[in-house]
Amino acid sequence: MLSTILLQAQEGGGGFSGIIMILLLFVVFYFFMIRPQQKERKKMQAFREGLGKGDKVVTSGGIYGTVRDVKETYFVVEISDGVRIRVDKNFVYPGPAEAQAEPKKEEGK
Repeated sequence: MLSTILLQAQEGGGGFSGIIMILLLFVVFYFFMIRPQQKERKKMQAFREGLGKGDKVVTSGGIYGTVRDVKETYFVVEISDGVRIRVDKNFVYPGPAEAQAEPKKEEGK
Protein backbone atom coordinates (compact mmCIF):
# COMPACT_ATOMS: atom_id res chain seq x y z
CA MET A 1 0.00 0.00 0.00
CA LEU A 2 2.80 2.42 0.88
CA SER A 3 4.66 1.65 -2.34
CA THR A 4 1.57 2.49 -4.43
CA ILE A 5 1.21 5.78 -2.58
CA LEU A 6 4.82 6.68 -3.30
CA LEU A 7 4.51 5.65 -6.95
CA GLN A 8 1.42 7.81 -7.42
CA ALA A 9 3.17 10.78 -5.83
CA GLN A 10 6.16 10.37 -8.17
CA GLU A 11 4.03 10.18 -11.31
CA GLY A 12 2.82 13.72 -10.81
CA GLY A 13 -0.78 13.05 -11.85
CA GLY A 14 -1.81 11.63 -8.49
CA GLY A 15 -0.43 14.38 -6.27
CA PHE A 16 -3.71 15.25 -4.60
CA SER A 17 -4.83 11.64 -4.22
CA GLY A 18 -1.38 10.77 -2.83
CA ILE A 19 -1.75 13.36 -0.12
CA ILE A 20 -5.20 12.03 0.73
CA MET A 21 -3.83 8.47 0.94
CA ILE A 22 -1.02 9.55 3.28
CA LEU A 23 -3.49 11.41 5.51
CA LEU A 24 -5.76 8.36 5.51
CA LEU A 25 -2.79 6.21 6.54
CA PHE A 26 -2.07 8.51 9.51
CA VAL A 27 -5.73 8.44 10.57
CA VAL A 28 -5.74 4.62 10.49
CA PHE A 29 -2.54 4.47 12.54
CA TYR A 30 -4.00 6.87 15.08
CA PHE A 31 -7.27 5.02 15.62
CA PHE A 32 -5.84 1.49 15.57
CA MET A 33 -2.50 1.95 17.34
CA ILE A 34 -1.94 5.25 19.15
CA ARG A 35 -5.38 5.88 20.66
CA PRO A 36 -5.81 2.39 22.22
CA GLN A 37 -2.34 2.65 23.79
CA GLN A 38 -3.20 6.03 25.29
CA LYS A 39 -6.45 4.67 26.73
CA GLU A 40 -4.65 1.67 28.26
CA ARG A 41 -1.96 3.93 29.77
CA LYS A 42 -4.62 6.16 31.38
CA LYS A 43 -6.47 3.11 32.70
CA MET A 44 -3.30 1.73 34.34
CA GLN A 45 -2.43 5.14 35.82
CA ALA A 46 -5.91 5.40 37.35
CA PHE A 47 -5.58 1.86 38.74
CA ARG A 48 -2.24 2.63 40.37
CA GLU A 49 -3.47 5.92 41.82
CA GLY A 50 -6.52 4.16 43.25
CA LEU A 51 -4.58 1.43 45.04
CA GLY A 52 -4.78 1.46 48.80
CA LYS A 53 -3.92 -0.60 51.82
CA GLY A 54 -5.27 -4.15 51.57
CA ASP A 55 -5.59 -4.30 47.76
CA LYS A 56 -4.34 -7.43 45.97
CA VAL A 57 -1.73 -6.87 43.23
CA VAL A 58 0.71 -8.68 40.97
CA THR A 59 4.16 -7.25 40.28
CA SER A 60 5.75 -7.24 36.85
CA GLY A 61 7.95 -10.11 38.09
CA GLY A 62 4.88 -12.25 38.75
CA ILE A 63 4.82 -11.90 42.55
CA TYR A 64 1.34 -11.90 44.10
CA GLY A 65 0.82 -9.83 47.22
CA THR A 66 -1.22 -7.38 49.23
CA VAL A 67 -0.50 -3.66 49.47
CA ARG A 68 0.41 -2.78 53.06
CA ASP A 69 1.63 0.81 52.65
CA VAL A 70 1.47 3.45 49.91
CA LYS A 71 4.37 5.88 49.52
CA GLU A 72 5.01 8.58 46.93
CA THR A 73 6.90 6.44 44.40
CA TYR A 74 6.49 2.89 45.67
CA PHE A 75 4.23 0.41 47.45
CA VAL A 76 5.11 -1.86 50.35
CA VAL A 77 3.67 -5.24 49.33
CA GLU A 78 3.31 -8.18 51.70
CA ILE A 79 3.94 -11.41 49.78
CA SER A 80 3.75 -13.79 52.75
CA ASP A 81 3.13 -13.50 56.48
CA GLY A 82 5.71 -10.98 57.68
CA VAL A 83 7.55 -10.80 54.33
CA ARG A 84 7.31 -7.33 52.80
CA ILE A 85 8.95 -5.88 49.71
CA ARG A 86 9.08 -2.43 48.16
CA VAL A 87 7.77 -2.28 44.61
CA ASP A 88 7.91 0.75 42.31
CA LYS A 89 4.43 2.02 41.41
CA ASN A 90 5.11 1.52 37.70
CA PHE A 91 5.58 -2.25 38.14
CA VAL A 92 2.29 -3.17 39.83
CA TYR A 93 -0.64 -4.59 37.85
CA PRO A 94 -4.14 -5.76 38.74
CA GLY A 95 -3.40 -9.29 37.56
CA PRO A 96 -5.90 -12.04 36.81
CA ALA A 97 -9.09 -12.57 38.81
CA GLU A 98 -7.38 -15.34 40.79
CA ALA A 99 -5.08 -12.72 42.31
CA GLN A 100 -8.06 -10.92 43.83
CA ALA A 101 -9.36 -14.02 45.61
CA GLU A 102 -7.78 -15.52 48.71
CA PRO A 103 -5.93 -18.80 48.02
CA LYS A 104 -7.70 -21.94 49.19
CA LYS A 105 -6.06 -23.86 52.01
CA GLU A 106 -5.68 -27.55 51.38
CA GLU A 107 -7.15 -29.78 54.06
CA GLY A 108 -6.33 -33.36 54.88
CA LYS A 109 -2.57 -33.25 54.31
